[in-house]
Amino acid sequence: MSAAVGVGHTAAAHAVRAALLARDPGIETQTVDSYRYAASVFSKVVADGYIGMVKTVPQVYSYIYDRAERATHVPAFRRYVSRYTASNLRKLVEERKPDLVVCTHAFPCGVMSEYKRQFDPDLPVVGIVTDFVVHPFWIYTNIDAYSVATPEMRTALTSRGVLPERVLLSGIPIDTRFATPRLPVDALRAELDLPRDKRLVLIMGGGVGIGPLDKMMRALASVDVPLAAAVIVGRNKALERRVTAAAERTAYPLRVFGFVDNVFDYMHASDVLLTKPGGLTSSEALAAEVPMILVKPLPGQEERNTRYLVTRHAAVRARGERQLATAVRDVLTSSERREQLRASASPLRHPDAATRVAERICDLLDSHAR
Repeated sequence: MSAAVGVGHTAAAHAVRAALLARDPGIETQTVDSYRYAASVFSKVVADGYIGMVKTVPQVYSYIYDRAERATHVPAFRRYVSRYTASNLRKLVEERKPDLVVCTHAFPCGVMSEYKRQFDPDLPVVGIVTDFVVHPFWIYTNIDAYSVATPEMRTALTSRGVLPERVLLSGIPIDTRFATPRLPVDALRAELDLPRDKRLVLIMGGGVGIGPLDKMMRALASVDVPLAAAVIVGRNKALERRVTAAAERTAYPLRVFGFVDNVFDYMHASDVLLTKPGGLTSSEALAAEVPMILVKPLPGQEERNTRYLVTRHAAVRARGERQLATAVRDVLTSSERREQLRASASPLRHPDAATRVAERICDLLDSHAR
């Protein structure tokens, strides 16, 4: 059970699916967008309104997120939506008869908690938190297992009543191909048609392409290091056209790509990554050991991810074009700085997270089969 907001939640689901199939090819899986079963108005407001809100009135979203984070009880509206959606899901669950349900987004986690309460308390449910902080919207005492990225998240769950043995400190599940380059750097760049005689900066704006890519591109123009850049804009076609037009005016080589399914190759081919700090993208970069410079995080979970990564010296935050140019220059010219970032990021690197989650799922399946 995922949710159609960005691509990270579904990517985590696919990573766990691949790990399950590697363990047992006979396992059957289905990925479901939980918003399809919510009230149509709620689904549209959340799925479409989230991106619009964080782009146009981020302060409002930040306020809502902060209030919800401090709340000590479940709001009546959210309780109603979870109950409504759980009822809508009943037909699907009874038809498919799943042995276990995995949730990679907080919304279906709440829905399945309600489903267990109303219809089937014995159905095992696993929650996979896909950020470096855990929002209270994730936390329910009748979820059978959680996968989290940090010890602090484990403490947050147990402090709210989740049994310690139900919390797996695994990291965020990602495609295992981020851990090991397919080819040497020069060969990867040749295959991707990227320059081999310059430092390469990878710029990403998330799966829906809402990062400040134009500002990142402008900042690179003032870096006095021979460099080239690759920009991945995701599925945002309007942004791809705008960035492609801007690329014709840059003084350094710049390639623009839409949605790609081999981001791991681009990370392994790059010297530094400029990105928004989504949980999946950050975890992929940690696994690929590419230094991260975090730019303009979205309010809420991305802001929390930024604080966590920067506090642990695993990434650099850049505010504004001048700071960004300075940070890029420092990373590209100082082997000591690059090594410090890699060393600090190493404890947060969990390329085997999907495998560990799959093992936990199989353990739950076995225990419930007995």
